[in-house]
Amino acid sequence: MSSARETPAWRCADSFSLREFLGFKITEATPDHSSLTRIRKRLPLSVHNQVFTFVLKIASEELSLTGLDIGVDSTMIEANAAMKSIVRKQTGEDWKEYLKGLMIEAGEIEEDDEPNDEDLRRFDRKRSKNGEKNVSNTDWESPTDPDSRIVKMKDGRTHLGYKIEHVVDLETELILHAEVHHGTDHDTQTLIGNVVSAQVNLDEAEMDAEIMNVVADKGYYKAEVLTQLQWMELTAHIPEKSNATKLSRSDLHYWSRLMNRLETRSRRGRKKQRLRSERVERSFAHSCETGGARRSRLRGLGEIRKRYSIHAAARNLSLVLRKLLGAGTPRGLMGLWRRFASRFPLEMLQKRISACRETINRLQTDLKTNFRNQFGIHKNAILYQVKTTR
Repeated sequence: MSSARETPAWRCADSFSLREFLGFKITEATPDHSSLTRIRKRLPLSVHNQVFTFVLKIASEELSLTGLDIGVDSTMIEANAAMKSIVRKQTGEDWKEYLKGLMIEAGEIEEDDEPNDEDLRRFDRKRSKNGEKNVSNTDWESPTDPDSRIVKMKDGRTHLGYKIEHVVDLETELILHAEVHHGTDHDTQTLIGNVVSAQVNLDEAEMDAEIMNVVADKGYYKAEVLTQLQWMELTAHIPEKSNATKLSRSDLHYWSRLMNRLETRSRRGRKKQRLRSERVERSFAHSCETGGARRSRLRGLGEIRKRYSIHAAARNLSLVLRKLLGAGTPRGLMGLWRRFASRFPLEMLQKRISACRETINRLQTDLKTNFRNQFGIHKNAILYQVKTTR
């Protein structure tokens, strides 16, 4: 299926196991894929965040979350908008009209001439070779998705996109907080806010865990950020940039930079950096590559935040299922079944399956109850607003 909304709807209608998990009988029709859009637009972002916190609470109980060491990293995703559709903010002219104006200024054509697409591409390539081609977010925007920004993807392509940031527990690999930012927001601008949000999620999940160590790459290195982390009583493990200034006792951020250097270069700090590069990147691989979130199908920062919050919650739930079943994919579960069937008697397999089924049923009941309660509160608030406006 081509649409990200049609795929889960088709799977729920086709799979008997998913029907049973969701509480639908064989004779009942499952909701259409358009229901996902209507429900997402109707519910605010706070409800989606509550669902994420609820799943985090279940996962933390099953995986014994401590939350002491967290890893932070970011990646770019493509927006649902094309570069060829961008327009000038001041005049509203598109790329072709802009190039035609430049050709008239350069004396390539007259005002009455209409250049074809090949002439425009040839002139654009000439500007690129001379270093005159520059597409800035201050001058250009997308009319279909104004929240998107012109960014450079990891493969070197220039595209309209957003920035996704994960705060991951390095011990259990659970995503403590997942946020979507504008593509031009720098890592040093978003680090403190995401760390605070991760701690808030832990508190709302009724966990006694308290973040102690923050591990990130050199893109997050900034003297002011290190001082803020030290003021929050957090230990930073952020490698210095090659162009960082030398340490000086006259520097206001001397002690925070010194402690960060000592922690980063220690054996413990190098081990944490290896864990960060392995487990945080794995969360991006599961969510963006395997999970299909590398390109957004929605438009608008608010809608993408709603969608990705549930996406990150599903990833945390998959870690719980992997621990309970010992496999994270249907093929892996089939291989696990064959290994158990060849080594253990049938009664032991039945006990293991019944235990997993009881746990899944408990998770199913808790998820339904929490969602109905939250949806009921939101529905009552809407009805109250309708009655009071009459």
